[in-house]
Amino acid sequence: MFKPASVLTIVTLASIFAVFDVPAKIVNSNSATVSAQETKDVTGMTPQQHIDMITKNKGQFGSADAMRRFFFGALEPIGIQPGGAGMVVNLYNKTNNVTFSYCSTFDVVVAVKKGKVAKFSPEEVK
Repeated sequence: MFKPASVLTIVTLASIFAVFDVPAKIVNSNSATVSAQETKDVTGMTPQQHIDMITKNKGQFGSADAMRRFFFGALEPIGIQPGGAGMVVNLYNKTNNVTFSYCSTFDVVVAVKKGKVAKFSPEEVK
C-alpha cells in the first residue's frame, strides 16, 4: 500500500502548488484590467501624459530629450521633409499612434500629431 512518507510527500507538493498558484491568479487578473495607456512608468506618468508634455514644450530646448527618454527604442522614422532649420525627421510611435517631427539642428520636437503622419504641413514644422 502507501507508505506514510510518500503520502506526506504528495500532500506537501500539492500544498506548495496551491500556495504558489493563488498569487499568480491574482496578478494575472489585475493586469488584465489595466490597459497600456493607463500604465504609469518610473516617472509616475502615463504615455499620454508624456505626449501632452512634449506637445506643450514643442519648439523648446529639451523637448527632443524628453521624447527620446520617454519613447526610447519605440520611434520609427517614417519621413523627412523641409522644416525647422533645414530638414526634420518624422518619427512614429506605433504603441501610442502618434508622430513627432524632430529638428536635429536645434534638437527639438517641432510638431506632434495623432496617427501616422509621413509629412506635416509646412506651417507646422517651420
